[in-house]
Amino acid sequence: MPERIVLYTAKICPYAQRAEIALQEAKAPNIQYQIDLQNKPEWYAPKVNPASKVPAIAYGGPDVPPDQPSPESVKLAESLILVEFIADLFPESGILPTDPVLRAKTRFFIDGVSTKFVPAWQAYSQGKSSAEDFYKAIEYLQSLLPAEGYAIGPYSAADIAISPFLGRARVILLNDFGGYPAGEGPKVLETLSSGSGRFARFGKYFSDVLARDSFKATFDEAYITERYTARFANFRK
Repeated sequence: MPERIVLYTAKICPYAQRAEIALQEAKAPNIQYQIDLQNKPEWYAPKVNPASKVPAIAYGGPDVPPDQPSPESVKLAESLILVEFIADLFPESGILPTDPVLRAKTRFFIDGVSTKFVPAWQAYSQGKSSAEDFYKAIEYLQSLLPAEGYAIGPYSAADIAISPFLGRARVILLNDFGGYPAGEGPKVLETLSSGSGRFARFGKYFSDVLARDSFKATFDEAYITERYTARFANFRK
């Protein structure tokens, strides 16, 4: 029986949502504590995560309030490490496949998310690269997708790694936030999500991961839209 899990998270953070999705998929009892990333509690870095980032987990230890973490609990951090930790605690969740080939494919897809998709999306959304540069990263991931299903077929850590970024990309593109040319966002979103043309397979995948119950339960679109509206208000000025 896994021990007590306290997740330190933040609604705005895609990395934190990875851990939240994993806990949902595992149906793992947990306590969540929201960290204000603009005004972090003084106790957070010294008592939970010296890097002062989310997500982090306090595992085990006595039943104490989350804002009074016990030194007896084990503190763990970094989103992909936490996803694997949750998968190991709850192997029946299927987050990490038992089949060695599928497990390797999961990690290979995650590597593509980390080294190609995320950097390309960040550069494009900040107006530092073109839509075509971003499309090249999407084409790479699309080439890894099987004909049906999720990133490796069954739902896995590979999908958990990318879906928080796809959800936020959808909000940004739909509302035409960001540093790319004004009016381009909705057009890029249509290209990626229509399910036809150049990105037909990726468009179906895009729709499928955002329709997953664990994603919907951990994604507050209204809150994220409000925060992004403020964040990008003067971005093109």
